[in-house]
Amino acid sequence: MASPLSKKQKLDAPASDQSPLPHANGDRVPRQRARDEAGEEEQGLVALVEHRVKEVEAIKTKLAHYQSMLEEAEKKLGESKAKLNLLQSRNKNQNQSNSTANIKSRPQQVTAAKPVKSNIPSSSTPVKSKATVAVTEKRKQEKQPKRKIEEKEHQDLIPSVKRSSKPIALEFGSTVIISSQHKRKLRCLELCPTNDNLFVTSALDGLINFWQLNAKIPSASLLSTTDCLSPNQRRWPEDIAWHPAGDTIIAVYSGDPGDSQISILDLNQSGQKRVSFLEAKPHSKGLINSVAFSPWENDICFLTGGSSDHSVVLWREEGDDNLSYRHKLVHCNLHSSAVMGVSALRHKKIVLSVGADKRIIGFDVLAGRSDFKHQIEYKCMSVLSNPCDFNLYLVQSGAPGQQLGLYDVRLRRTEIHSFGWKQDSSDSQSALINQSWSPDGWHVSSGTADPKIHIFDIRYQGRGPSQSVQAHQKRVFKAMWHQSLPVLSSISSDLNVGLHKIY
Repeated sequence: MASPLSKKQKLDAPASDQSPLPHANGDRVPRQRARDEAGEEEQGLVALVEHRVKEVEAIKTKLAHYQSMLEEAEKKLGESKAKLNLLQSRNKNQNQSNSTANIKSRPQQVTAAKPVKSNIPSSSTPVKSKATVAVTEKRKQEKQPKRKIEEKEHQDLIPSVKRSSKPIALEFGSTVIISSQHKRKLRCLELCPTNDNLFVTSALDGLINFWQLNAKIPSASLLSTTDCLSPNQRRWPEDIAWHPAGDTIIAVYSGDPGDSQISILDLNQSGQKRVSFLEAKPHSKGLINSVAFSPWENDICFLTGGSSDHSVVLWREEGDDNLSYRHKLVHCNLHSSAVMGVSALRHKKIVLSVGADKRIIGFDVLAGRSDFKHQIEYKCMSVLSNPCDFNLYLVQSGAPGQQLGLYDVRLRRTEIHSFGWKQDSSDSQSALINQSWSPDGWHVSSGTADPKIHIFDIRYQGRGPSQSVQAHQKRVFKAMWHQSLPVLSSISSDLNVGLHKIY
């Protein structure tokens, strides 16, 4: 029989010597570890699902983009086939017509323009380039619609914008400065869309001078001068635009009562018949700041932007008469200040307008409503669509050092690049200074308050000019690229025209 002492010793034994409980800590550790592993696995799966969702959305976006490209390509293919069939049918009919006409007389040949005589023709002398005459005669023979804009293919330039660390500089050669033959400050410079050897200048003297370029030297000869002052108040043209057919020039004046708003300079006429004024007066007051032809195929229109009335008006051509235009108010209450510039997208019926109210408006003409609105920090001066990438456009503003901004119409309110220049002579930005796109769409030329032409490569990441060309003695208003000739033409407040050779 055990002694009482031994029983007490057993009762007082430490817990470590006793049998373990069924729910000791040793069983809890594996369960906690299992829960932790399950939680980590869940988090990993959640992250994977989110990644897969984004991946699917990205693929859907790409699919929609390529589907849109496919539809556009199929549409263009169909249009090209239709044009080919029409051209083949037209040539067949033309050959039959020519075979009959050859019996009576020899058809007129299209030849290059002859060198201009040294004497300057008077304003009553008609300006008819042989190319223009030939086009007019061909239209009459074919009995086809008179006006048509050449179709261009879209090029996707936007992915290359702001991607290069080094700009691609152009090599400029000799510069020739000639007198503009104007007596007051120059205002406009426009190039002929059908003959790259022709250009016009206008000034505050109300005259439009017609020039012929010799790109080899380079040099230019004055062909004629036409008085385009308004009939009543004797105003000069505020802005001009050359018709895509090359045979007329549109000039805009003021919306104030008592005077005409639009004039048409017909280059196929002479004397007093050369300039005519439209009776319609849709602008209510203030200057008409800008005019621009739309790039819409088979729909010849020009746009005008008003000052005090804040309106944008579309003028659509009717029939074969170059004086037949009907106007339509696009909008008059989307800007709260002067409309400074107007343009249009080539692939959509969208009118772009910018104003002193710092707003950029895209208006859908077919839908009859604004497609997008965007407000920036500085007042806008002008807007210009890219000639190659139909989604890209340029806006000039008063932003110091970053006066030019690039926008993708698909991104609505997003500026994809901005650049500009520092002015030495003045801090203010003039609305009379304008820009021009190079034919390939990669470069922008701009005038400045300094006697320079600034060139910008939109692929360059930098904010400043890729190069500058010393051009005039005073500020440069505008420098334009000739479409097929290696020449940049410019106008300045020094009353001269600059011709700059490009190699």
